[in-house]
Amino acid sequence: MEIRIGELARLTGCEVVTIRYYEKEGLLSEPARSSGNYRLYGEAHIKQLQFIRHCRTLDMALGEIRALLGLRDNSAQDCSEVNALLDTHIQQVEARIEALLQLKQHLAVLREKCAGARPVTSCGILQGLADCSCHTTGAGGVADA
Repeated sequence: MEIRIGELARLTGCEVVTIRYYEKEGLLSEPARSSGNYRLYGEAHIKQLQFIRHCRTLDMALGEIRALLGLRDNSAQDCSEVNALLDTHIQQVEARIEALLQLKQHLAVLREKCAGARPVTSCGILQGLADCSCHTTGAGGVADA
């Protein structure tokens, strides 16, 4: 089976520009070319792209995906590196969750500064944003959220 990039995009739900980007980044193997210099993709490209897209839905970075693809292509190796990569990704997700929870708390504190309808000039939220009072840390400094 040989298909052109538009058909690959349709089959995988991936934008043409994204497919080209993944090729440029070395995530998607280079396709054959037709006599008219059109890219020609096969079943392997569809599977690669589905793998890449699934990794992206798990919010994996391109470097992580590149490493996983390399590990996947080395069938003689055990999966300890895959496990380590995923463990690291889980830790990164946990750190982002913590940062988002802190952000939520900052927003809640800011929201409490304005309980009702008032003139904008006395809006506690706008005043809090102007003086960064919702981002102060326990030590009196400004948090880098």
